[in-house]
Amino acid sequence: MGRRGKKKGRPISGWLVFDKPIGMGSTEAVSKIKWLFQAEKAGHAGTLDPLASGMLPIALGEATKTVPYVQDGAKVYRFTVAWGEERSTDDLEGPVTKTSEKRPSETEILALLPKYTGVIMQTPPQFSAIKIAGERAYDLAREGETVDIPAREIEIGRLELIETTPEGNSVFEIECGKGTYVRSLARDMGRDLECFGHIATLRRTEVDPFTAEDLVTLEQLEAAVPQAREGEEVVLSYAAIDAYIVDTGAALECLPQVAITDDAAAKIRLGNPVIIRGRDAPVEAEEACATARGKLVAIGAIEAGMFKPKRVFAG
Repeated sequence: MGRRGKKKGRPISGWLVFDKPIGMGSTEAVSKIKWLFQAEKAGHAGTLDPLASGMLPIALGEATKTVPYVQDGAKVYRFTVAWGEERSTDDLEGPVTKTSEKRPSETEILALLPKYTGVIMQTPPQFSAIKIAGERAYDLAREGETVDIPAREIEIGRLELIETTPEGNSVFEIECGKGTYVRSLARDMGRDLECFGHIATLRRTEVDPFTAEDLVTLEQLEAAVPQAREGEEVVLSYAAIDAYIVDTGAALECLPQVAITDDAAAKIRLGNPVIIRGRDAPVEAEEACATARGKLVAIGAIEAGMFKPKRVFAG
């Protein structure tokens, strides 16, 4: 007998803006969403620690081609720093490594915030996915090694003190660029304030271009999964769960948009360049989106009034 082909799943494409619960890893979340949608392919745009909750954009099918654009988008986090203790992981997971009886005043905290706004240098945590000599830093840290992780440039657009909790912890909100470690921020602020600190709670509320209105919980998805009655052959309807999918093109709002005809779309999908018509069409662009009937056709360059496809999407 010939070998049976492995079931591929559904060729569904788009973004699922998942509200990841605490305790679930990002890779686990992708596997769960892929299974719920019975999707052929899935991937996420930006890791979220298991102890963190909130927005984890998950790309399905053709949307995986747009992951880099979402990864580069600005992110917003709300987080709580517990003062008085520094921990090996810079969050609640690791053991306490340093302690202090000092607690910072609101005045001291507010005076420090400008230091952490704008383009700054930041050293990632020992427990991070940064590769050191080909190995993940967190693997080396778990083996008891202290590794020298070089500082790197990040950008923080906004950092605000929101409130002080009854326990004396500080709640902040930050808007930052790619590669920012909020755990490192808590560690570094604690050292500057000479009281030490670590992340007690962390929630990602936005990943550009998505907003909190796009968030979908695991409970919502599980309630929408199609069910087949036992002993009956039923064609499952995925309409309820598919309604949560955001169009693939939503990830590319940062790029110039060019509307094309169906004939031009057919040519582009074969890898051919087409002439861009219309008085509002850009003459030059390193990257732009071509759409037909509002649906994404390709990402490409515009040179001398010609759209030249670089990455094509299925119709």
